[in-house]
Amino acid sequence: MTAIKHALQRDIFTPNDERLLSIVNVCKAGKKKRNCFLCATVTTERPVQVNVVKVKKSDKGDFYKRQTAWALRDLAVVDAKDAVKENPEFDLHFDKVYKWVASSTVEKNTFISCIWKLNQRYLRKKIDFINVSSQLLEESVPSGENQSVAGGDEEAVDEYQELNAREEQDIEIMMEGCECAISNAEAFAEKLSRELQVLDGANIQSIMASEKQVNILMKLLDEALKEVDQIEIKLSSYEEMLQSVKEQMDQISESNHLIHLSYTNNVKLLSEIEYLVNHMDLAKGHIKALQEGDLTSSRGIEACTNAADALLQCMNVALHPGHDMLHAVKQQQQRFSDLREQFARRLTSHLNSVFVQQGHDQSSTLAQHSVELTLPNHHPFHRDLLRYAKLMEWLKNTDYGKYEGLTKNYMDYLSRLYEREIKDFFEVAKIKMTGTTKEGKKFGLHGSSGKLTGSTSSLNKLSVQSSGNRRSQSSSLLDMGNMSASDLDVADRTKFDKIFEQVLSELEPLCLAEQDFISKFFKLQQHQNVSGTTTNETEEMDGGNLSRSYMSGVPQTVSSEKDMIRQMMTKIFRCIEPELNNLIALGDKIDSFNSLYMLVKMSHHVWTAQNVDPASFLSTTLGNVLVTVKRNFDKCISNQMKQMDEVKISKKSKVGILPFVAEFEEFAALAESIFKNAERRGDLDKAYIKLIRAVFISVEKVANESQKTPRDVVMMENFHHIFATLSRLKISCLEAEKKEAKLKYTEHLQSYVVYSLGQPLEKLNHFFEGVEARVAQGIREEEVSYQLAFNKQELRKVIKEYPGKEVKKGLDNLYKKVDKHLCEEENLLQVVWHSMQDEFIRQYKHFEGLIARCYPGSGITMEFTIQDILDYCSSIAQSH
Repeated sequence: MTAIKHALQRDIFTPNDERLLSIVNVCKAGKKKRNCFLCATVTTERPVQVNVVKVKKSDKGDFYKRQTAWALRDLAVVDAKDAVKENPEFDLHFDKVYKWVASSTVEKNTFISCIWKLNQRYLRKKIDFINVSSQLLEESVPSGENQSVAGGDEEAVDEYQELNAREEQDIEIMMEGCECAISNAEAFAEKLSRELQVLDGANIQSIMASEKQVNILMKLLDEALKEVDQIEIKLSSYEEMLQSVKEQMDQISESNHLIHLSYTNNVKLLSEIEYLVNHMDLAKGHIKALQEGDLTSSRGIEACTNAADALLQCMNVALHPGHDMLHAVKQQQQRFSDLREQFARRLTSHLNSVFVQQGHDQSSTLAQHSVELTLPNHHPFHRDLLRYAKLMEWLKNTDYGKYEGLTKNYMDYLSRLYEREIKDFFEVAKIKMTGTTKEGKKFGLHGSSGKLTGSTSSLNKLSVQSSGNRRSQSSSLLDMGNMSASDLDVADRTKFDKIFEQVLSELEPLCLAEQDFISKFFKLQQHQNVSGTTTNETEEMDGGNLSRSYMSGVPQTVSSEKDMIRQMMTKIFRCIEPELNNLIALGDKIDSFNSLYMLVKMSHHVWTAQNVDPASFLSTTLGNVLVTVKRNFDKCISNQMKQMDEVKISKKSKVGILPFVAEFEEFAALAESIFKNAERRGDLDKAYIKLIRAVFISVEKVANESQKTPRDVVMMENFHHIFATLSRLKISCLEAEKKEAKLKYTEHLQSYVVYSLGQPLEKLNHFFEGVEARVAQGIREEEVSYQLAFNKQELRKVIKEYPGKEVKKGLDNLYKKVDKHLCEEENLLQVVWHSMQDEFIRQYKHFEGLIARCYPGSGITMEFTIQDILDYCSSIAQSH
């Protein structure tokens, strides 16, 4: 490397007045190994410039050439990559980052150290040296080869160091003392050499003179070394003594640690024992209460409840890890399990006995309630059982199997009890509805079961019997078939309504009280915020088994507990729905109009039950029964419409007010009184629309088929009756039908009047119809008299045929005929006669007008006047 350095200095840098200070053999990182040299140089001319020059070997020969040079002042960062481990890689940050790999770490370190010194001496700028060992950045020069290189660098640097003022002054004085200093440099140099030799000799003599002092100094050093050895021996003995003391202190410390550890363990053990004793120790009084406590007295039940809660707390205590492996803990847990099992059996047996006793006690009161329409009160029984509610909750949490067994037994006992009570209750209700037991047999009641066994034929017979009396006058005119409404008076229907309301009023508190008791006694949550509607269908329980979720023994959610309440209620009151359906069938059989009462009452009770709990058993059951009542109501409406459609009229008698029109009036009046302020008004309005349309159609059908009574009279009378009925009842949903009925009545009244008046002046009417026909053909009115068939002579001849006497006679016959056509119930004779009078006068005026226009100046007039017509009509009406 030294030879290369001298060669580079000679061939490249000396011609450029530069001094080579450091050199490193490098190649570029990551590329093919093509070596070059990085050189740190300074210029010999002032001001001194420091450069980093890249030199590479020429491709054509063995000489080197200068390739790239960078000024040191442009260098920003020197990155040595690793300050600890040897790494030949380093980066120089000029205008861009140049990555190099040195041939050795020593050369790299020497080069970086030189760069640092040159920066410190000449530039004094901030160049960042990162990942560089701090030893390379010191002023001292490393030993070995690096020392020689650095030393040469230092000489080179010192050679070019600027002289200060004192050095310049000393050189000037020395050069002034020698005249040949400038003219003859060699002589000056020899003189300086001789003086230097003299000084060296003086220095050697001075050193030799101080040898004695040196010997004394060495002797003192030997004595000092001996003292140091003695001190070291004492220190060693002290150290051995301290080591022994240290070992003893370590033993004491270890002993103290073990004592502290033992104390801590004892404290923890005591704490664990106290925890187990405090939480798993059951008082003797509680144990005695669980084993022998009185379950019949309030004080005994309270003691058993407290003992059961204490036992549950002991059994549910949160054991710490490892507690369950202790023999005493296992024994205590087994003892608790035995106590729980023993008390659970005792409690279950006692409650089963209470359930059985309740059935016997309540059976004794059935005879008392069988006469009255009331259900026995179970409140005392519920009050006595609710004392065990907390114990039932304990049983539910500790032994779900026995809790479930009690639930099933309760349902079995109570279902039989309630079935007897409810059937007897409904039997009384049916007897009160039908009057006596013998009358009840007429409607299909047999024994105490209260079931309806009547056939469809008996229902039809009853309908025929009940509808016959109401058609006293019109039965000879029409054969209406079986009508659905009965002839029971208002008192009978009111009685039925009160009995049905009493039945529902007795059932509702009974079900609500039992449901509330089940929720409290069996600790089931029955209230929950529910969105949406609930279905009316409920699941039937087979053989008293609860649903699968309750058989699993897992804790129940609020929703599943509500289902359990509903299923228990369904099992206990399984006879309510069929008994209600039987009672409804009986009421419908007695009088089909009873379905109106039942629909209103049942709707009200369903609405009340749904406001309390839309998913409850009562709400669901009443909702199901309401569907049956609504079907009966729809059936009642359908039967009436069917009977209207099948109506037959007599060909020998006048029609009058049709029976189904009177039936509709009765139905509407009854319905309005029943459905006043009712929740199901919409169902009635729909039925009204169906019925009134059927009435309209049937009236027109009967009118078209009538042979004895003119069609216009049938339409006029019946639509007048319908209009009067709707006006009196003021049914809002039938306003359009009321207007239509009035229109039809008016139209057919006018039609009947016009048709009837054509007969008294028949020839005169035909004559003027011919006159109007000629005018319509285009003949002028004043020229009609020139027509042969309509001349003045013909007119006079026709008029002479209708003198006042004949007109009065014709009007009298007309009055008798109208009186024969009209019925007495509607009382329309005077209305029709007055309309005929007006129409006759209108025709008279019309005839007078035609005579005046078609026979002007003829002087022809009618044989009677308008005043004569008024007198005739008045006298005829008074005479009849």
